[in-house]
Amino acid sequence: MRSDAVKKGMATAPQRSLFNALGITKEELEKPLVGIVSSYNEIVPGHMNIDKIVEAVKMGVAMAGGTPIVFPAIAVCDGIAMGHTGMKYSLVTRDLICDSTECMALAHQFDALVMVPNCDKNVPGLLMAAARLNIPTVFVSGGPMLAGHVNGQRTSLSSMFEAVGSYAAGTMTEEQVDDYVCHACPTCGSCSGMYTANSMNCLTEAIGMGLQGNGTIPAVYSDRIKLAKHAGMKVMELYEKNICPRDILTPEAFENALTVDMALGCSTNTMLHLPAIAHEAGVELNLDMANAISAKTPNLCHLAPAGHTYMEQLNEAGGIYAVMNELNKKGLLHTDLITATGKTVGENIAGCENRDPEVIRPIDDPYSETGGIAVLRGNIAPDSGVVKRSAVVPEMLVHEGPARVFDCEEDAIAAIRGGKIVEGDVVVIRYEGPKGGPGMREMLNPTSAIAGMGLGSSVALITDGRFSGASRGASIGHISPEAAVGGPIALIEEGDIIAIDIPANTINVKVSDEELAARREKWTPREPKVKTGYLARYASMVTSADKGAILKSSL
Repeated sequence: MRSDAVKKGMATAPQRSLFNALGITKEELEKPLVGIVSSYNEIVPGHMNIDKIVEAVKMGVAMAGGTPIVFPAIAVCDGIAMGHTGMKYSLVTRDLICDSTECMALAHQFDALVMVPNCDKNVPGLLMAAARLNIPTVFVSGGPMLAGHVNGQRTSLSSMFEAVGSYAAGTMTEEQVDDYVCHACPTCGSCSGMYTANSMNCLTEAIGMGLQGNGTIPAVYSDRIKLAKHAGMKVMELYEKNICPRDILTPEAFENALTVDMALGCSTNTMLHLPAIAHEAGVELNLDMANAISAKTPNLCHLAPAGHTYMEQLNEAGGIYAVMNELNKKGLLHTDLITATGKTVGENIAGCENRDPEVIRPIDDPYSETGGIAVLRGNIAPDSGVVKRSAVVPEMLVHEGPARVFDCEEDAIAAIRGGKIVEGDVVVIRYEGPKGGPGMREMLNPTSAIAGMGLGSSVALITDGRFSGASRGASIGHISPEAAVGGPIALIEEGDIIAIDIPANTINVKVSDEELAARREKWTPREPKVKTGYLARYASMVTSADKGAILKSSL
């Protein structure tokens, strides 16, 4: 056992005295030590129930012959952090979570781990840590929120943000907004649509690190507690068989994850997180793979914000394994890969039928023949830009319009809510990338303001920042290279015509190469927005969005 380094022999007597101080018995020290990484806190709705999940995991570990020991991971609520300086601290926590988990796991020599995340950066941060540490690991999340109900219709957090835009447009009263406030987010859990948290939790199943139902069983269901107990038991089986994350996180497993991503219509943030996780697993994953897989993968689901179905309905329809079983009917998955269940992908999904073809479209009747995410390139984005194609209305898949240029999110929101953006415009928000932000803020406020003002089918938005999974419309993010390092988005001027062709995977500004070169000669780098603290350190080390915004391993 790895943990023998802290509990066996005379040399570890001091360590055993400290285990004694913890109340851990000699009998417990004879068993494998299983670290349970708890993301519990009282500020994130998706994490307020994780204490109960952790207790269930502990029981499962103990039932299967291990000694469970809990330690924490931080979490930021993207919704609460949205629209102010707090959003600079969201993406950057992914690497803090990964690094701190590595520190705790190796400092205390755990034999195995159960990761208990839920929200946006915790799932990828802990997947990165699992790949880096490579000791037997299982994931079990806190689960998704139930959908809200307003005026007899299911609703969610994205409706809440759009309600603010509707109020600004004069189409909704303060009392109607308050009705959304009280009913849009009715339970604990990760917000109820196919936003980033739920996207990443669903992909734990697709990539093989989570058990069946991890992405879809609602937070308030008793099945979630049973799942947590089984996760605790399962990690002991993985320990006995010495099945480790890098046995699971193979190149083919990432192809499976991208395939399921396209079928579900996941958040564009997956295009940041999957490359970062792959990097830790020693797997090369570039965004060209996303378009290649999208080209052959039908989009089977339109969950909010792309449609009017929610996570609880996906769960009732059969969940992620049912989606995977549909995909496998056309041989789109690698089915011989080992997973955290101890079985192969093929064994996992066998017999998992689609119970609701309105929620999970059959493979021969998809929403579209191509996947839910597209990677765009052009003279604005030589390296890449990313859009959630499945959440774009048909009339905006191809669009040309004049650039309305803003150097920060706040100025753009003021213009949108002030009625200064009109049909046909292309809003450009720059200097919000990984370095320029710093921290690559989510742009849910401006995209929701556009939708709420009734401009969602006529106005596009491009940014070197990123989007919440709750954003919808022609919202193109992750423009790389970013403005802060002199990317072409920094050279766009007010009124330039921007041409977007999502089916062709292109985005260009209709300006000659000679004119862009002349503008580049005049361009000068901006002073950093933040010069002290963690954000300044992050900005000095972070790479481009097309590389997953990973941190450089050397300065």
